[in-house]
Amino acid sequence: MERETMDIAHISSQTTIPTAMKFWKMYLEDQGKSTYTIKAFMGDLRLLSKFLPPDAVIGDITHSDLNHFVEWLENGRGKNIPCSPKSLSRRITTLKSFFRWLFDHKRIENDPAEKILQRTVISPLPEVLTDDELEKVYARARENWLGEKNDPRPLALLSLLLETGIKKSECLNIKLSHIELQNGNYLFVRYADGRDRNKERKITLSSDFVEVYKAYLEKYQPEDRAFPWSPRRLEYILEDISIEAELEKHLSFSMCRWNSALSDWKNNVDKDEIRQKLGISKIQWREISMKLKKLAAE
Repeated sequence: MERETMDIAHISSQTTIPTAMKFWKMYLEDQGKSTYTIKAFMGDLRLLSKFLPPDAVIGDITHSDLNHFVEWLENGRGKNIPCSPKSLSRRITTLKSFFRWLFDHKRIENDPAEKILQRTVISPLPEVLTDDELEKVYARARENWLGEKNDPRPLALLSLLLETGIKKSECLNIKLSHIELQNGNYLFVRYADGRDRNKERKITLSSDFVEVYKAYLEKYQPEDRAFPWSPRRLEYILEDISIEAELEKHLSFSMCRWNSALSDWKNNVDKDEIRQKLGISKIQWREISMKLKKLAAE
């Protein structure tokens, strides 16, 4: 008998929320959900458990109970500090996921969360560089390499981020072996944790990047990681480029990621190719694609 079947077998309509949570947590772990997602879901359900009577069992929870819980969250939980729209949206997602799991496995007769209205939250548009600003940061980074400083590192880092759209954590984890320069020019984005294997991908690198990257390797001679510096040090390198380019904006990993995606969007790259290049799910892509559409129109 599979673990999921064994876990759910311990639950009946008379099971309390705290007990059911333990088995749902095991199920989420088996599904490869991230530690942060599971922690957030468990926290949301603990709030529900505290809101309901101590002896409440899953089979007795109604749609009305959950609606009152959502209203309680919206109105500040008696602290005059209501949930942020993003937190409220996630907590509703938690309710829907948890009770759907119970209903699908016939632990409860009805799904009390099915008709709860989801709150869709779209965060503000990210700040990106204009085409003119992009030219300026490239020019300054190139000057660092070909000028008196003879330092190819800023341009190597900048070019990599703007070409690939990788995240800070992915940049920090790049090993020398992840950049292929023999049989084509590629970056292989790798993850040590098996649960993140779906984010792994292969991204083509330009000849311009390869040229400055080779100069960077010759000067700095990294031994294992391609960019063996602290996150803060790499952030300073990007910030220094924007200062030298006399921009009011502060260049960052996130800004480079958005500019990379926006450039592909404007160049009519296939939308699913952009999504795969960013290493995000189809659900995440919904919000990101809406933002890219708005950014491209501005």
